[in-house]
Amino acid sequence: QVQLVESGGGLVQAGGSLRLSCAASISGFSIKAMAWYGQAPGKQRELVALITSGGTTTYAGSVRGRFTISRDNAKNTVYLQMNSLKPEDTAVYYCNARVTRTVVEYNYWGQGTQVTVSS
Repeated sequence: QVQLVESGGGLVQAGGSLRLSCAASISGFSIKAMAWYGQAPGKQRELVALITSGGTTTYAGSVRGRFTISRDNAKNTVYLQMNSLKPEDTAVYYCNARVTRTVVEYNYWGQGTQVTVSS
């Protein structure tokens, strides 16, 4: 069973910061990676940041140097620290878990949290 609950979204002025949290409840699976995706109005959902089980991180070019993905294994929580926010960062942000059971990989999604950056 996999449950992902995001929090931390909101309205912020350009140049401000937000920290998103994803509380994960995962049983019966091995975690391959956790990620944050963003979906702006009228656009496809896109990868923002990813952290593998080994701790390797990947960022979209548009957020590299401004956003940081991290995890607290003790709390089973993944974070996205968003600094120097821009209006174009406005989107619904979704937590994603890539998990495996035997050789099969599954994707799970949270419900999303809205981030709005005003100019």
